[in-house]
Amino acid sequence: MQQVGTAVSRFGLDLAGLSNLSVAHWNLGVPALYEQAIRRREGLLAEGGALAVRTGVYTGRSPKDKFFADEAESRADIWWGAVNVAMPEERFAALHRRFQAYFQERETFVVDSYAGADPAYRLKVRVITEMAWHSLFARNMFIRPPPRALGDFAPDFTIIQAPSFQCVPEIDGTNSEVAIAVSFKKKLVLIAGSHYAGEIKKSVFTILNYLLPVKGVLPMHASANIGPKADTAIFFGLSGTGKTTLSADASRTLIGDDEHGWSDKGIFNFEGGCYAKVIKLSAEAEPEIYATTRRFGTVLENVVVDADTRALDLDDARFTENTRASYPIDYIPNTAPDGLGGQPSNVVMLTADAFGVLPPISKLTPEQAMYHFLSGYTARVAGTEKGLGQEPQATFSTCFGAPFMPRHPTVYARMLGERIQRHGTACWLVNTGWSGGGYGVGQRFRIQHTRAMLRAALDGKLAAVGVNKDPNFGLFVPDACPDVPRDVLDPRSTWADKKAYDQAAAGVAKRFETNFKQFEGQVDDKVKSAAIRAAA
Repeated sequence: MQQVGTAVSRFGLDLAGLSNLSVAHWNLGVPALYEQAIRRREGLLAEGGALAVRTGVYTGRSPKDKFFADEAESRADIWWGAVNVAMPEERFAALHRRFQAYFQERETFVVDSYAGADPAYRLKVRVITEMAWHSLFARNMFIRPPPRALGDFAPDFTIIQAPSFQCVPEIDGTNSEVAIAVSFKKKLVLIAGSHYAGEIKKSVFTILNYLLPVKGVLPMHASANIGPKADTAIFFGLSGTGKTTLSADASRTLIGDDEHGWSDKGIFNFEGGCYAKVIKLSAEAEPEIYATTRRFGTVLENVVVDADTRALDLDDARFTENTRASYPIDYIPNTAPDGLGGQPSNVVMLTADAFGVLPPISKLTPEQAMYHFLSGYTARVAGTEKGLGQEPQATFSTCFGAPFMPRHPTVYARMLGERIQRHGTACWLVNTGWSGGGYGVGQRFRIQHTRAMLRAALDGKLAAVGVNKDPNFGLFVPDACPDVPRDVLDPRSTWADKKAYDQAAAGVAKRFETNFKQFEGQVDDKVKSAAIRAAA
């Protein structure tokens, strides 16, 4: 096997069971990865310098194709069910053997990196891919070790990604040609059948969600930033709720856009890059993220590019609504170079309410915060998962990240509640969804209004403002906010048909009540009392 690169680890690919490869490219730099990707016809150079690629059929995650090896060491700790599906240990071993055979005489790309900005909780991750652009993605998304550390890099976990390998359900015990299979015993992830790079990123997040709670760290599907008074804020939310956009605020220092840990020392980013949705991205409303789409080193997934001029069309969703940009975090101005922040002063939970009935901002009690964290109400946006239609679908994703939580949700919720109480953290529920009617009738909240409300909350300007208790959801809604019209704060007042609002609100309240029944036996009376109940 030929090994290419200036930073080849003495801990080789045989640790992952791979041998007899033709060439292994180790820890290549950005220009070299561009050269390889273009040489291999994996993508094209877009106007401004980004590498534009297509992911084929899978333009989002494939949640029904995710498995955990059923192993004695981890069996009792995994929240088995529709999200976390068991794969017999021998099936995982057989799939691994098929991967080993598949990679014989193939060219591969290797990236050694860290997950976790805090060295005390850092995970050494090796990503082995069959395509150069996936290696560039991994290089962007994770934390790059200093060159001197690469020669002795021994991975704690290895990801082998083979998008051109097609699983056979009758042989591999999978549901389709795709599999994302995790073994905590072997410290190995196998990704087959999907070119969507987000599967690499979310596999690392899933691993950390399993490992960190026993170390006293709360893993969070959340962005984070720091204000001018050194005040840290956390933003929970699923794809499409504004987590990346709202945390990239020029007036605050960005820690990270998607995944963080909350330890006894404070907040730390898991990643070294950002993975932003760019459909209909606006240079005026989101200038920092927009600028990254024109930079060398950025990977653009499924963005439409003119074949002749190579000009980008961020408004064109012909391939998917889930167009993405992957770029190093330092492409965003004013970022925390160490990826660290203090104990949070504010926790913001973002939701995109497709029914248009939730207030745009609400103050939460600690018990309400735990309730809404466990509920995780939002809308799944078209394209973020395979099989979704063109319209958002209301859903409940516990911990604002159910697909990535191997342990029971109450493990994470108790950790969140304890931290909120200990540090006196203020909590807010922010709706970035629809106003004046549901999807197809109303309009999404203006981002300028959402930013104004967030700034008022984080700056403490809403602390002394009076609140009104929402009759349907028990939320405490500020009765005024700087730079926001008063009627925007009251969702019912934005609807022309008030009876239609009342019916829609009652329907959403009933959804909350039905969903929370699964958790009622595992929370205390204070959290139960904060639960939303539909009117009789």
